[in-house]
Amino acid sequence: MIWKLISFLFMDLVKHLRYFIVVAEELHFGNAAIRLGMAQPPLSQRIRRLEEELGVRLFDRSSRQVRLTEAGRALLAEAAEIVARVDRLRTLAERGEGTVLRVGVPPDLGSAVIAALIAGFREAERGVRLEPAEMWSADQVTGITDGALDVGVIRHPIAAPGLSFGPMLVQRPGVVLAGSDPLAGTASVHLADLAGRRLVLFPGEPGLQEETLAECRRHGFVPQEVHEAQTLGLVMAGTAVAFGPRVELPGLCWRPLLGDPLAWRISTAWRGEAGPAARTFGAVAVRVLRENAGMTDDGAAPVRQVRARPASGFLA
Repeated sequence: MIWKLISFLFMDLVKHLRYFIVVAEELHFGNAAIRLGMAQPPLSQRIRRLEEELGVRLFDRSSRQVRLTEAGRALLAEAAEIVARVDRLRTLAERGEGTVLRVGVPPDLGSAVIAALIAGFREAERGVRLEPAEMWSADQVTGITDGALDVGVIRHPIAAPGLSFGPMLVQRPGVVLAGSDPLAGTASVHLADLAGRRLVLFPGEPGLQEETLAECRRHGFVPQEVHEAQTLGLVMAGTAVAFGPRVELPGLCWRPLLGDPLAWRISTAWRGEAGPAARTFGAVAVRVLRENAGMTDDGAAPVRQVRARPASGFLA
């Protein structure tokens, strides 16, 4: 009985650490609650409970912003390691019950697209369970190379020696603005119309960042500053704009870019020769990304390898 109690308490702690990590990444309780698929009040209560159990304050909260305290910053790295270890143990245990295909997907792909990937793969390959993990392309490449992932859905160009790629698709991003932005009243936005604004770009996508900034400069948009962030908090606050697929969130407005100047290339990737499950996932991914994410076939040249560049090189 005592070991069951200890196990329950430990798993309850891990669950609270997962909540803490998401809030720490978002620095916004509302956005974190959306990511976790829960209401904001219970999330706030669980963070307070974690703070009470640890006897420290993890976040400085105000009506304008949420910040990690020094104790919160110290806990974040440890919490991520604990959660990762628990996930690895669970994966090892579950492998004894059936084959698992570990797949990396971009965090901005959206829950509906990820759900369609899981459903499509389950229908096509009933003997294998799909285990998706949200991570940016650079981390996916590391995961595939190290053997932590079997397949990735990555954006190009990427430094990926030794990796093989599936069919290339193209995503045409629009611009995400604050709902109060004057450009929100237009049907479409030219890149030059964004002149003087700050720009938010995804972290962990150095090749995509470089291509995107080059295309912006070519069309007359030189951002005042470039920020790397996983959330749209700066956009919602009206201090920056971002590029990406259509979003429908309160306080935000998505508009297509005039002439579709940006073309984000995406494909599946794996190490060596793809096994049957990986090939099945690749076929499902192409279909789902076409049907559910509006991506189209790429008529451009084959994938170009690039040399990795530090992410900080893109910060203004």
